[in-house]
Amino acid sequence: MLNKYARAFFTRVLTPFAAFLLRRGVSPDAVTLIGTAGVMAGALVFFPRGEFFWGTIVITLFVFSDLVDGNMARQAGISSRWGAFLDSTLDRVADGAIFGGFALWYAGRGDDNVLCAVSIFCLASGQVVSYTKARGESIGLPVAVNGLVERAERLVISLVAAGLAGLHAFGVPGVDVLLPIALWIVAVGSAVTLGQRVVTVRREAAEADAAAPGSEAAS
Repeated sequence: MLNKYARAFFTRVLTPFAAFLLRRGVSPDAVTLIGTAGVMAGALVFFPRGEFFWGTIVITLFVFSDLVDGNMARQAGISSRWGAFLDSTLDRVADGAIFGGFALWYAGRGDDNVLCAVSIFCLASGQVVSYTKARGESIGLPVAVNGLVERAERLVISLVAAGLAGLHAFGVPGVDVLLPIALWIVAVGSAVTLGQRVVTVRREAAEADAAAPGSEAAS
């Protein structure tokens, strides 16, 4: 849901910056790599130490590279299958770092095995949600469903909550409960989304098999 509207808005906002980078000779692939490295640093350096506010700030500065690199490729007329593959692959790496950072916090100083497990589930389910769509499309199915919680929703919910929870270190009371709530929301939403995509792929596969030449004769 957020992908549809937020991506269009931020693409317009970031177009001048993308053009500036192109004039400076920066390649879209370089932006993709730098952005992923920045997100991983923000997540794996700050989150395991409970510094959620500063970690979120660092991640936010770099996460928009996901929009800038594609914008640059379109402006330069160099969109490619390799660029799309690299971008999608490193998105999964960045997502894994974010939820891995949460898991490391709860496994260590956060001292909460349940929330550590929830964080790991968010990490794994997010990867599988993306895989189901990619795998369905690779076998020729449209996978005509987005689902309740896509990547944009997972990131916005978790990072906004983490940033606000980080204000607890500055003396803001009560905000530390926001991150656990957000992780549970992402976990449940991801499970629902996974179910939606699996059901959709099963239905589309059955329809495609029934419409295939020779299916009537075989039956």
